[in-house]
Amino acid sequence: MDSQIYGALKLIVFFLAINVNALTAQNPKSSSTQINSNSVLVALLDSHYTELSELVEKALLLQTLEQAVSHHNITIFAPNNEALERQMDPEFKRFLLEPRNLKSLQNLLLYHIIPSRVGAKEWPEQEVVHHQTLCVDESDNRLPLTRGNSGEKMVGGLARVVRPDDVIRADGLIHGIERLLVPRSVQEDFNRRRSLSSISAVLPEGAPVVDPRTHRLKKSATPAPAGAPPALPVYDALAPGPSLAPAPAPGPGGPRHHFDGESQVKDFIQTLLHYGGYNELADILVNLTSLATEMGKLVSEGYVLTVLAPNDEAMAKLTTDQLSDPGAPEQIMYYHIIPEYQTEESMYNSVRRFGKVRYDTLRLPHMVVAEEADGSVKFGQGEESAYLFDPDIYTDGRISVQGIDGVLFPVEETTETPSSKVAPTTAPKVVSKQRRGKLMEVACTLAGALGQSC
Repeated sequence: MDSQIYGALKLIVFFLAINVNALTAQNPKSSSTQINSNSVLVALLDSHYTELSELVEKALLLQTLEQAVSHHNITIFAPNNEALERQMDPEFKRFLLEPRNLKSLQNLLLYHIIPSRVGAKEWPEQEVVHHQTLCVDESDNRLPLTRGNSGEKMVGGLARVVRPDDVIRADGLIHGIERLLVPRSVQEDFNRRRSLSSISAVLPEGAPVVDPRTHRLKKSATPAPAGAPPALPVYDALAPGPSLAPAPAPGPGGPRHHFDGESQVKDFIQTLLHYGGYNELADILVNLTSLATEMGKLVSEGYVLTVLAPNDEAMAKLTTDQLSDPGAPEQIMYYHIIPEYQTEESMYNSVRRFGKVRYDTLRLPHMVVAEEADGSVKFGQGEESAYLFDPDIYTDGRISVQGIDGVLFPVEETTETPSSKVAPTTAPKVVSKQRRGKLMEVACTLAGALGQSC
């Protein structure tokens, strides 16, 4: 009886072993693709080759590399971060990261991996040894390993191994190389895409373009001599935008001998902050990026500006009603910008010589009046006037900043009376009395003194 039970148990164990072997034969990779935490792939993702590991994740190659590691002992030639971040052509990097070029990115990365273990000690001495890479789509996917003239290890005939045996694991190792290896298929694909994009960038010739500022057909700009002023008035350059204004004649300031207006606007805002007492104005210019950008474009196109900058005490007196309307801060600032280059000396000489001087502002058609007062220059009229308080805060030949102690408003705004406080009245008809001319009155006075009637 015991022998029968023992024989039955042996039979059951035999059948179970057959079933387990059959399941293993049907799915041989189920247990083999489990990556150990000590794998070379895990070491690559946790290493200092952050740019390469990021590209591997973006290329969706982790599963492919796991299968390669489960079958082979691999060698990875890893370009350092500097080669992938700074030395790579930005246009080529943009090409690799486009979703439609995923296959090119995968081939590029697989070209850096060979399915065999080649350590620093196994490196060929004199001869050239070619190794097949994992880039099966490449027609010539053989990667040559050589030595340079001074004995350094070379990969692909171009990249020098700068960190041999940098990471060593049981299933593979990583060599650090100084540059990226580009297979021929990826280079050809990139050249093909680049030529197609350059062809598609050529715009067809269409109907004539009308200039929205002059309502006339646009003509090619005539060459202007060096230092010539812009072709359009500043108000035409303001609307619909200074970017549409014609290019000015070459002048000093920028890297290509043109005016660098954006840098000059940043400089004078920085000067206001360092000068002190003009933080409110600087805050408005920084937050109103459209205004600062517009000023920079105007200066870049050859225009000059004088900014009457109210100090913090003057800006603190502004009420909520004056700033609540849409675009109110911009309109206030436009009234404080004169499209001329004026210094404290030039303005003071003008008001001393001519009495009152009217300056145009960017808030067309309003003008600001300047006159001499107490040895300084006073802007505006009545209670809404402001004195030139801090002269020549910033002067660079294109932008002049003059500090004033008040906020200026156009005359019609200051003399406006609310309609709710004053009842509308009908003005009575007044018959004007005829007056004699001044010379006639003088003649009659002299005649009366002589005893004659006029």
